[in-house]
Amino acid sequence: MSTPPTPAAEERLRDADRSQNTILIAARDEFSEHGLGGARMDRIAERAGLNKRLIYYYFEDKERLFQAVLEQAYRDIRAEEQQLNLLHLKPETALRRLVEFTWNYYLEHPEFLTLLNSANLHRARHLAQSERARQLNSPLIATLAEIIERGRAEGTFRGGIDPLQLYVSIAGLSYFYLSNNHTLSAIFERDLMTPKAHNERLSHMCDVILGYVLMS
Repeated sequence: MSTPPTPAAEERLRDADRSQNTILIAARDEFSEHGLGGARMDRIAERAGLNKRLIYYYFEDKERLFQAVLEQAYRDIRAEEQQLNLLHLKPETALRRLVEFTWNYYLEHPEFLTLLNSANLHRARHLAQSERARQLNSPLIATLAEIIERGRAEGTFRGGIDPLQLYVSIAGLSYFYLSNNHTLSAIFERDLMTPKAHNERLSHMCDVILGYVLMS
């Protein structure tokens, strides 16, 4: 029978958790502003208000810290997606809700997009080395597969829909627009970041995704 931790040990664990969370938030902001190459551990320590040695104690080096930040970023978005309870909704409603959520999450968390940009710049090697990242993202595709199958069984969705391809399309429709809004706005001389433009984009994305899956 294991001995329960003492109050002092529990407090040390809570302090460790708080310190790691503080470091991850500071590192997220640093990486999203400067990318992996431009980020500095000194600035992360300053942002966190902690000794730099403590960062190395928990995360070893900048590469491991960047990987931990990416894992936390995926943990955050997947946790909020789970709150949508998509499997309790009608298939068409569930897909619309997922498109809306993805769009709004990207709008509200621009740091998520810049972290992905930085990860892709380094060919996603930090994610390729992370079993945790794969475990975090796999349930979403399984959920989407179940929604698609229910829609097909009910006769509202057509057959032959790949859930991974569908999610890439949902994410891509939001990601490209937001990541490239400056260049798109400049070359087409149209402000794509006004509230009206946002609403038009979301309506368009829902029409595209539902138009693809629904039986004609």
